Amino acid sequence: MNRCIKLVILTASALAFFIQSANAQSLLEKNKVFLANTEGIRSYRIPGMVVTTKGTVLAYCEARKNNSSDWGEIEVHLRRSTDGGKTWELQKKIAHTGVRFEGNPTKKNDGETEQTVNNPVAIINRQTGNIHLLYCINYSRCFSMRSNDDGITWSKPVDITATFEPFRMKYNWNVIATGPGHGIQMKSGRLVVPIWLAYGKPGEHKPSASATIYSDDNGKTWKAGEMPLPNEGEMGNPNETMITELSDGSVMLLNRNVSKANRKLITTSPDGATNWTKPYFHQQLWEPICMASIISHPSSLGTLIYSAPHTLGLDAAKKEIPAGRGKRENLSIKLSRDDGKTWPISKTLEAGPSAYSDLAVLSDGTILCLYEGKDVISLARFNLNWLNEK
Repeated sequence: MNRCIKLVILTASALAFFIQSANAQSLLEKNKVFLANTEGIRSYRIPGMVVTTKGTVLAYCEARKNNSSDWGEIEVHLRRSTDGGKTWELQKKIAHTGVRFEGNPTKKNDGETEQTVNNPVAIINRQTGNIHLLYCINYSRCFSMRSNDDGITWSKPVDITATFEPFRMKYNWNVIATGPGHGIQMKSGRLVVPIWLAYGKPGEHKPSASATIYSDDNGKTWKAGEMPLPNEGEMGNPNETMITELSDGSVMLLNRNVSKANRKLITTSPDGATNWTKPYFHQQLWEPICMASIISHPSSLGTLIYSAPHTLGLDAAKKEIPAGRGKRENLSIKLSRDDGKTWPISKTLEAGPSAYSDLAVLSDGTILCLYEGKDVISLARFNLNWLNEK
């Protein structure tokens, strides 16, 4: 047998053994990361998270100063953890600390003095070790920053709003947003970030559609992909989308939508930008009209982890309401062993109020879920044993 092939097999076997050992006992721990009414912030929302090449956990979110509204005076705050999410450094404001861009078109009074910094999305570049952060301002401009020191400091933001202009050929947008959550780097090195846009009145978040933007030069420049999730046919207002790479190297988008089917939309692409498959509603992935998260797990090829509130909008007779809004509670974790074709395992992580979430995986296979609860964004640390036990 070729020596290189032997090395790859041994490395994969060693990794599998390491992950199995780390998951030998059931693990579930929770701690609070962003607490409402602290640091001069009324509400923390829209969590995102990545694990750097050095193993540092970066947790970030929108810090909504005066209320919980999507619009208003909003900052982006970040906390770092160097022990796998057990303890956290003090939070700090990042993303656009320079010239302000004010203007809230949805507010009749005082909106002209507000700056909404929204939808932060981080991507780890495994080749360089850098962290890229994309975010938007007032849902109308998009910026990119980079950290070369594991998220401690960040470069001056670069305006990349022009990246979105090709989408006007399909929809003449007034609103743009990245993510939310995190982006990915494909095995090819390509960086891919899901985005959504809206083309109603200025400031309004519907009607909407979803796509991706990508970079093939380590985040120096960004390009628009095709439009895989238009607002057409049975697909109603596709918007917040999560992304993962599958075992064959293709990319899957998992999309929030407001459709009669009440299920998440799925589409895949060989390169994260073009040749998307026909979207379909996945019957096992309920749609309460809330962001979900998805991530691959290194324990075995094709293993995916999913998080979202597992609820549906029901009428008095407990029947599904077409395009109904489910309660934001019962945050559940699901597991697939076949690249998301089926999800045989589902377990409640947070039975009470719970909404947006984002997933990450540590090098030992421990799974992290950063999620919204009532007046708090918390982190859950768990392993496959906890997920598999009954």
